[in-house]
Amino acid sequence: MILSEERVSSLTHQILESLIEKKWATLLEEEPRVLREIKKIIFAELKLGEEIDQMIRQKIFSYSRRPVEGSSEWEILYKKFFIEELAKRQR
Repeated sequence: MILSEERVSSLTHQILESLIEKKWATLLEEEPRVLREIKKIIFAELKLGEEIDQMIRQKIFSYSRRPVEGSSEWEILYKKFFIEELAKRQR
């Protein structure tokens, strides 16, 4: 799922506000720098998700008897491969 720059910016502010409000974090840097770092992490995670998605789709589409995308068989394979890939990357 691709998020717009505006949506990611909104999420970064919500995350920071929540961390401060719940006293789960104390800022050691200026707020704009912290927001940039949060945004960088969000974009990195989105990119990783897209890479894993493409890898899994290629794997499923390489099957000789390819399941129909959206079918229960396809969903089961997709979830299985996604979990396996996250485990490989220790997430």
